[in-house]
Amino acid sequence: MTTTTPDVDVPQLVEGLRVVDADSHLTERHDMFTSRAPKGFEDKVPHVERIDGMDMWVLEGKTFGKAGSGGTIDHAGKKHPFRDSQGGSWGIDDVHPAAWDVKVRLQLLDEVGIDAQVLYPNAIGLGGQNLWNAVHDKSLIELTLRIYNDTMAEVQEESGNRFIPMPIMPAWSVDDCVREAQRCAEMGLRGVNMTADPQDSGSPDLGDPAWDPFWEVCAGLHLPVHFHIGASQTSMSYFGNSYWPSQDDYVKPAIGGATLFQNNSRLLLNSCYSGMFDRHPDLRMVSVESGIGWVPFMLEAMDYELDENAPAWAEKLQKRPSEYFTSNWYATFWFETGRGDLQHLIDVVGEDNIMFETDFPHPTSLHPDPVQMVAPKIATLRPETQRKVMGENAAALYRL
Repeated sequence: MTTTTPDVDVPQLVEGLRVVDADSHLTERHDMFTSRAPKGFEDKVPHVERIDGMDMWVLEGKTFGKAGSGGTIDHAGKKHPFRDSQGGSWGIDDVHPAAWDVKVRLQLLDEVGIDAQVLYPNAIGLGGQNLWNAVHDKSLIELTLRIYNDTMAEVQEESGNRFIPMPIMPAWSVDDCVREAQRCAEMGLRGVNMTADPQDSGSPDLGDPAWDPFWEVCAGLHLPVHFHIGASQTSMSYFGNSYWPSQDDYVKPAIGGATLFQNNSRLLLNSCYSGMFDRHPDLRMVSVESGIGWVPFMLEAMDYELDENAPAWAEKLQKRPSEYFTSNWYATFWFETGRGDLQHLIDVVGEDNIMFETDFPHPTSLHPDPVQMVAPKIATLRPETQRKVMGENAAALYRL
């Protein structure tokens, strides 16, 4: 006797789903700065020197980091542990070429079904902080930032806006940030990448009204301000100090990475308490590579803590602190789709405030097939939710 299995409705992604990856990284080519430097500055801008058998980035005679792979994926597409690859001995020749070659990256996007991708740096610091912590000559760092941002503008244009790179801001000066944001907008760039702690480079902290001219420009020019995890020396200290010294060497980066995800909660708290969004209601900010699972708790905590500790200050704000997340913030997610009710989580956070990311080619990246890896859970979402979080929110924010 033959038995048949009843048909089971398997959730499917909505037809024609547009996928925009809101966080990935482009490893800096060794000649990125030297090939564009003014005559006589080739050996002053960041360049690569072989030191003690290792390729190192050098600026003003000082090293500011390894000229490594910026990724954990090899040429065959296999992902390796951080300690063995990006955090080990890998150089740029060891990583998959899509980590640094934009033409190969475009081919990869086509292969995995991604329409567009936001790009962040590697070696110069996730918020550019490795540069201004390396040398004291601000004019040299300013030249370096201009070269980087010019390069990224060309990458965006040549890709037909499929790549959306985030330019670095000169965080040591509010006035310089204003000018550079205006210049980047004129080149067609669609946002700015800001350090989480400009006070590390001698500027006021982000809550100081001194930053109002910068916020005004970003809001007026539709430049969302992005805060990638680890985008300052202060926040990167979490990565290196959060684990117990006795932990296994392979466990330490796992603890450091998980701790970094939570670090952006202090940006959300500080910004929503500061009053900056009352002064600049059209200002948009993005918490990058920090996930969304912590957001519901923090929204409750930020309201409760302010009422308990500073009720007079709470009365001065035009909204409840948690309401500023809805009106002014976005967050990105990627791997947190496997536990619990994803639709409920997204509804609590807000389906208009969430964007999908892959984190290619970093250790936590969705690889080798990011869309299919999340498809079983994403397909359980309402069709309109799928469209928003997987692409429409990002397409609207970046004017794609």
